[in-house]
This record gives sequence, C-alpha cells and structure tokens, in this order.
Amino acid sequence: MLLVSPACRGVYLQTIDPNPIDFSARGSYASCFQIPRSIPKRECSMRLRTIVCFNQNLTEHTSFKKRHVSTQNVDLPPILPKNKKKPYPVPFQQIQEEARKDKKLAQMGIEKQLEPPKNGLLVPNLVPVAYQVIDNWKLLIKGLAQLLHVVPVFACSECGAVHVANAGHNIRDCNGPTNSQRRGSHSWVKGTINDVLIPVESYHMHDPFGRRIKHETRFDYERIPVLVELCIQAGVEIPEYPCRRRTQPIRMMGKRVIDRGGYLREPDKPQTSSLSSPLAELDTLGACERHPPPTPEDIPKIAQETMDAYEKVRLGVTKLMRKFTVKACGYCSEVHVGPWGHSVKLCGEFKHQWRDGKHGWQDALVDEVFPPNYVWHVRDLKGNPLTGNLRRFYGKAPALVEICMHSGARVPQRYKAMMRLDIIVPDSQEADMVA
Repeated sequence: MLLVSPACRGVYLQTIDPNPIDFSARGSYASCFQIPRSIPKRECSMRLRTIVCFNQNLTEHTSFKKRHVSTQNVDLPPILPKNKKKPYPVPFQQIQEEARKDKKLAQMGIEKQLEPPKNGLLVPNLVPVAYQVIDNWKLLIKGLAQLLHVVPVFACSECGAVHVANAGHNIRDCNGPTNSQRRGSHSWVKGTINDVLIPVESYHMHDPFGRRIKHETRFDYERIPVLVELCIQAGVEIPEYPCRRRTQPIRMMGKRVIDRGGYLREPDKPQTSSLSSPLAELDTLGACERHPPPTPEDIPKIAQETMDAYEKVRLGVTKLMRKFTVKACGYCSEVHVGPWGHSVKLCGEFKHQWRDGKHGWQDALVDEVFPPNYVWHVRDLKGNPLTGNLRRFYGKAPALVEICMHSGARVPQRYKAMMRLDIIVPDSQEADMVA
C-alpha cells in the first residue's frame, strides 16, 4: 500500500485494497476520482485501484492581497410595521436559555453572580466616558442651534418627515392621518431643533434598583432626556438630579432581589431657576433662542465641531449601553434606563388593550436611545425639489449630518455609501431608459 502525506498540496495518489472505503466530502478533499487499473489475476489476486484527490483548500500566495471593494450605495434598514412587535435584539431562544439557568440556580439556592453595574455598583472605567458624552451633548445642542439659523430645515406637520433644503421635496411618502386627502404630499412647515434631534425622555430615578414606578405614582418622578439619565446612572453628578451610589452590591437569587440595602427616601430637589439650571444646557427646548446666529467665517468650524460631537456622543452611548441596562417598549417609543421597566400604563400602540396599556419591555438599541432621523440627501440646497420618480437614485443621511455637510463639515466615511455621493442623478427622461 502506497500512502502520501496529507501535508503535500496538489494531486494525491493512493493505492488501496479493494475493501470498500467511505470517502466523504469532509474538510478540503471534496473531489475524489477513482481510476481503475487492471492487473492480471495471475500476477496478483487482489485488484488495485488508484485514488486521485484534488485538494481544494490551497493556501493563498503570501504576496497576494485582497483588494478592498468599497460599496457605492447602501440601503437603509426597512421601516418596521406598526402592527407587529419589534424584533428582539437578542435571540429569544438565548433569553429563554438564560432564564432557565437562573431558575435552576434559584431552585438550588445559589445566588446569581452579578458584575458591575448589574449589581448596583459603578464601573470606574465608564465614569469618564459618561462625562465625555455629557460634554459633547452640550456642544452638539449648541452647535446645531447655531447652524439652524443658517441652514433651512422643513418638517411635515402631519408626520415625522424632515427635509434640509430651501423648499420641501415633492416625494409623496407622507403617512400622516390625513395623507389620503393630500395624496401623500407633505404639509411642510419650518423645522425646529427637536425635528433634527428627536427628544427621547425617561423617568429619573434616584435608585434604579428601588421600587418600580407605578401608574399611580408616575407624577412623582420627573422626565429628563434618556441620554442624560443614562450618564447620571453611569457616574455623572448633577446636584438637581441625585442618584444613589451604592458601596455594597445587591444580591439576587433568580429574579428576586434578596438584599438591596434597604429603601431610601428620595431627597428633595433644590429650587433653582430654569435659566440657571444645568439641565437647560442639556435640553433642546429653547436652544435656538439661547444661542445667536454665527458669523459667516465661523460656520465651517462650528459645523465640523458639531459633526465630531455627534460621532462622539453616539460612540459613548454605545459603550455605556454595553454595560448598563436600557429597556425599550417593543410596540412604542418609550425608553427606560434601569434593570427593569416601569409599570406605567401609557402604551397605546398595537393591541394595547390586551396588555392593559402596559409596555412590552425588551433590550433597547442605540437608535432607540439616540435616533438618527434619516432625511433625503440633497446635492444643492438651491436646486430643484426632489421628485418621486427619481427617488431610487437619492441617498439618505441623518438630519444632523446633512446639516453639517451643507455648512462645510467633512462627511464621515460610514455615511458616504448611504448618501450615494458617487451616483449621478439622471434627468426624468434619462431615468426611463435606465434598466
């Protein structure tokens, strides 16, 4: 019997006995050819066969380099229907498996092992990240408020559509309550900063691991921007919105908390004026009135600073959400920062009667905490309005990126493909000849 080492590459020759051998397509030897070789029976009582195997897993040449292929256009994620629940960020089978493990440990009387911040303690490495998010959030609000004095922004009064140009577009994609009367056309009005940075608020809790917010006690808690609440729980100190800092971790057995260090009464909020409150700089309400228009020579600098602040805020929120628990309703836009969602019955979306108005809590995504609010990309603010028959050639971008780009800022690389900057928009007659 002649055997050849598998380390050799190329063609393999092997002579074997006539016993049946199973050559399955495993590994890299997928193709096997049997070439019979006739031998006179008088010379050998055994018939031999030659097996030729071609190795398909040939290593690449060391000098060969893969050429990076950059995408020319990227479609945005599809809009989820409102008559269905949002998909889980984590597969539901994985959630069930983790719940079974926790239940099994609880039945055995073993405590659940928790790491910061799941056990109520701060993560020292994330405290500077939270302060950076707050500082860049202030810079983002200030820069956007100044740019809105220069760049025209329109918003639809019937739906949440926003357009950055000297006039609204003519694409009939309005889904407002009276869109059938307008045949899908938008009802454009002057846009505000809340149309660009969609306000997402949540209840501020002095102790996230304390008592849940009930429907009857919802007015005892103040609502602040969810991004600010996330940073407060991550370690940012704001005297007007204190947060309990534990020195001993909480203990849990399954879903039950067996030691939380007792309940503490929430301290009284100090009386301050709305203008001197630090939350005034962290809220978008009235930001355009607080910040005057910039000078023409400062517009490109402010635009670039605002673009950089937007990217830093999004990156910081992503880092914080990897550790801190943020819940979002699977049916509406309600968001809550904490290990458990609240019990306020204000959900009015799909089949809310079956849930008695309670929210269907699940893990939140970054886009639910910091929504991008995509808008149609316009090459020239003073050009002709966008038309519906050419919409497949138009790109999209977050509204803030579109505003900063027209103000002189550099577009980040990850937005160029979705903006379709390399695609030439044809005329209406030329579009009919495109395959």
